[in-house]
Amino acid sequence: MKIVSYNVNGIRAALNKGFVEWLQTVDPDVVCLQETKAMVDQVDTTVFEEAGYPHHYWFSAQKKGYSGVALLCKERPDHVEYGTGIDYMDFEGRNLRVDYGDLSIMSMYLPSGTNLARLDHKLMYMADFQKYADELRKERPNLIVCGDYNICHEAIDIHDPVRNKNVSGFLPVEREWIGSFINSGFIDSFRHFNKEPDNYTWWSYRANARANNKGWRLDYGMVAEPLENRLKRSVILSEAMHSDHCPILLEVER
Repeated sequence: MKIVSYNVNGIRAALNKGFVEWLQTVDPDVVCLQETKAMVDQVDTTVFEEAGYPHHYWFSAQKKGYSGVALLCKERPDHVEYGTGIDYMDFEGRNLRVDYGDLSIMSMYLPSGTNLARLDHKLMYMADFQKYADELRKERPNLIVCGDYNICHEAIDIHDPVRNKNVSGFLPVEREWIGSFINSGFIDSFRHFNKEPDNYTWWSYRANARANNKGWRLDYGMVAEPLENRLKRSVILSEAMHSDHCPILLEVER
């Protein structure tokens, strides 16, 4: 099964930049989208159906034009889980899961810490999501959590670790959390295969950052440890230009 995860920074904007044509070229089985910034009735979903994704699921924020996740699927899943049941998370449309047999795939959009209030919110989300994932894996141990985690884990994951050490996304408390999340039983699938520097998934629109590859690796395919032997590939698709993020792709055996 080929899985793509992509923070599209607005699905309507991405559609205007050739997203569907790109999607047909890559041809994944499941697409995890984040930051869709749209209610489903604001999107012409027939374009996804015509592209081979008749089963699509949307979990939008209650606030219009904000946050939101979606899943595009070639095959009908056995089950779709909207949200986590944790009100403040679900209000912002941040988690959506599909199950295929013993495999579970979640699209997650972890909050950014753009100011002190939002940083507190982000830290609360991180702590509560860890507990939620711990409980979920008791029932669904073969869990993949794809998405924008809004955190760089190690110095290798950010272009300027020294100057950014006090910036949200690379704060010690955030890095410690994502490390403990991995240590709780997940594999950072990209680093499982690739230990090289200069691999990023987000670039600021300012100062020509993308052309100069001054980026951050914020997007992850976290794969629960029981799936290690089924994990075949995990790559960053940095040539896709529909957003300030680029997509990631991973392959697992069904």
